[in-house]
Amino acid sequence: MAIRVFNTLTRQKEPFQPIEEGKVKMYVCGPTVYNYIHIGNARPAIVFDTVRRYFEYRGYDVHYVLNFTDVDDKLIKAANEMGEGVTDIANRFIEAYKEDVGALGVKEAVDHPRVTENMEEIIDFIQGLIDKGFAYASDGDVYFRTRSFESYGKLSQQSIDELRSGARIEVGDKKEDPLDFTLWKEAKPGEITWDSPWGTGRPGWHIECSAMAKKYLGDTIDIHAGGQDLTFPHHENEIAQSEAHNDKSFANFWMHNGYINIENEKMSKSLGNFILAHDLVKQHDPQVIRFFMLSVQYRHPINFSDELLRGAKSSFERIQNAFENVKHRKETSLDLTEDNDQWLSKIEAHKEQFIKEMDDDFNTANAISVLFDLAKSANLYLQESQTHSNVLSAFEEAFKELTGVLGLEIEAAEELLDEEVEALIEERIQARKDRNFERADQIRDELKERNILLEDTSQGTRWKRG
Repeated sequence: MAIRVFNTLTRQKEPFQPIEEGKVKMYVCGPTVYNYIHIGNARPAIVFDTVRRYFEYRGYDVHYVLNFTDVDDKLIKAANEMGEGVTDIANRFIEAYKEDVGALGVKEAVDHPRVTENMEEIIDFIQGLIDKGFAYASDGDVYFRTRSFESYGKLSQQSIDELRSGARIEVGDKKEDPLDFTLWKEAKPGEITWDSPWGTGRPGWHIECSAMAKKYLGDTIDIHAGGQDLTFPHHENEIAQSEAHNDKSFANFWMHNGYINIENEKMSKSLGNFILAHDLVKQHDPQVIRFFMLSVQYRHPINFSDELLRGAKSSFERIQNAFENVKHRKETSLDLTEDNDQWLSKIEAHKEQFIKEMDDDFNTANAISVLFDLAKSANLYLQESQTHSNVLSAFEEAFKELTGVLGLEIEAAEELLDEEVEALIEERIQARKDRNFERADQIRDELKERNILLEDTSQGTRWKRG
């Protein structure tokens, strides 16, 4: 069965057909690096990382490009306010971005192009548009002739006349038409600038992605992705620039993730509900944050609250506990002595259902439901009087495989306890065997004070840090 992707351009799901067999060319709009990212920025980072992981799981070689906008008005303003250079601020927040999304399980892109490192390509791209008559220089600025691109508005499904009615030319405007957008900005005093055929200045926002997508992925790419807020004008303008310049379709599929609301309200600084991912990963388990973000299909809006995050933690722990119980039972299970095809077939059926759900426009919400079904089956199997190592191994590998596709670490990292704590756990086990429950409880309380939580299960005593 082919992977089906909802294409914003056509407003329908379409079978994914790559330009080149077995390969995916994917460009994702990255952050403007003037501050820490907020959780609205974290959602596309997680969502499209998962899309990438799933393509790789299905055998594709994914050339994943995510850019950094390291010069624009916001960066220049931040540099002036902080008394630092634009490049210094960009470098700091690029590293912060990588640290924060890395904690959320996001893999590094194959390429992380930066605007400042691709200025030659951007200038050449703009000159190409001028040479073809799609752009014009005006007193140090360069603008794109929006009306010259006949299909402008096709992504956001707006007509040029509708757009024209809401636009106006300001006094002193250098544009031929109010719909024309900026490709190059004339230098202002004190700003970081580059030399160009039109004078010193810097690029507009939209042109950077067209130039860098062409450089790193070619004239036509398989998937262009980003947040829903980028559909217009950013992605609309990218299409106009790229297709006018290259005389080819820019992207075969356009993917956009939905918004995040904070307790049913739009996130904004004015409402005081602006949450930075940098703070969130310090307050909560990043794996739980990722699990929460994937609990809703990516195109739908998602509501964030502490209560919902606590619910996600409880849900993720249900899957983790089933996995840990399987691992513990394996230590005492019997080697294969009888036919277990029924249970092995059930495990394979769960994996097939997982693939079916992910094939349907990367429906992570339904894929997580399959993980709950897998956990339920594992728990049922553990209730049998005899369990066998091959079935338990199949359950264990299925948990690892499917959670890995979602970028979730189901297997907790091994943590070494110091000798004193190890001795206390062993003493408590012996105390319980000797029915000295008072001492066993004392040890439990002592370990709890040290942030070590014990859980007595049918598979033995387990511990975790609180």
